[in-house]
Amino acid sequence: MIEAQDMPDPKIEIRSLYKAFGDNVVLDGLDLDIPEGRSLVVIGGSGTGKSVLIKCILGLLFADDGSIKVDGEEAIGLRGDTLDRFRLKFGMLFQNAALFDSLSVLDNVAFGLVAGKGMARAQAKEVALDKLAQVELGADVAELYPAELSGGMRKRVGLARAIATEPKILFFDEPTTGLDPIMGDVIDQLIVKCVRELGATALSITHDMSSARRISDRIAMLYDGKIIWEGPTTEIDQCGNPYVEQFISGSEEGPISFLTGA
Repeated sequence: MIEAQDMPDPKIEIRSLYKAFGDNVVLDGLDLDIPEGRSLVVIGGSGTGKSVLIKCILGLLFADDGSIKVDGEEAIGLRGDTLDRFRLKFGMLFQNAALFDSLSVLDNVAFGLVAGKGMARAQAKEVALDKLAQVELGADVAELYPAELSGGMRKRVGLARAIATEPKILFFDEPTTGLDPIMGDVIDQLIVKCVRELGATALSITHDMSSARRISDRIAMLYDGKIIWEGPTTEIDQCGNPYVEQFISGSEEGPISFLTGA
């Protein structure tokens, strides 16, 4: 267990974050710290706002109110070139990998290096081959296209692309969705390895508790627009929060109504 006085300073600090779509309030004064060098997983049911949270941090959605500080820099209100520069801090593995169908695997992995970092294409491809090796894919895969890949291979290519620029912050959006349990475990192990090798701070979102336990140091639960519990992964089973206990047990009995989503 990490004592409070030993906890690193927040890499990402979120305060009173608010985001609504019309009358639908998704994030309602959310507070969350993500300690530097730690892997935090946000759990919660479908439609609770997990993806909205990541999109607000990235500036893909503009929060209605609140504060998001990354390395002490306020992200709310950034636009244009300043926002583009800010996004270079991050790497992301999207839920369905989100590979460019018209690009080869190698060009997919090299894309951020060329388009974001301005790296020469030949050098970027060398880096891309190295990153593919880190996720246990050989050079024989490099010239394939996304349509030729299995689901697990697509995830690994997406992970290679996420780490290609060696970012200090990584986001993982439902990393095991659509995978069988064995491949899900493989992806989780690769995530842990890559995060450690980079010394990165990681924020993941998932409703898969097996995955959450494997890849996290800390877990937070999002419910009704707020973080209702956050703490070390080792303490979640004894957290004493009835919402968290119901969610991780998958029980119909408890304060969460699966029929109404309330």
